[in-house]
Amino acid sequence: MIPSRHPNRQLWWRGLTGRCPVCGQGHLFRHWFRMLDRCPRCGLRFERTEGHWTGDLGINTIVSFGALLLTLLGGFLLTYPDVPATALLVSCLAVAVLVPILFFPLSKTIWLAIDLQFRPLGSDEVNETYR
Repeated sequence: MIPSRHPNRQLWWRGLTGRCPVCGQGHLFRHWFRMLDRCPRCGLRFERTEGHWTGDLGINTIVSFGALLLTLLGGFLLTYPDVPATALLVSCLAVAVLVPILFFPLSKTIWLAIDLQFRPLGSDEVNETYR
């Protein structure tokens, strides 16, 4: 195992901006739902262990339910006592459909940053120049 040369805030910032947490490389997705297998710059394999995708699924679920809760509570509190049920239902459905789709790429890079924070890079996970 090699020591991490990246402070946690740098890992988090890179994950939040959709970049490789190790080297900061962008353009990690072929399409919106298709991430590259490895970082083009440092060679980090994005699925570090079997089942790695469950973490980004969890991050996406938490953010999606949080956005849905804020929409529901905000709509209710802003329009009380005459809550427009149809408008609130439509806005909640839009949030429930759009947020998981729009947040998908970021959930993958954020989870990778969290994983790197708790399980630092191994000596064979990146190219020679990033060791």
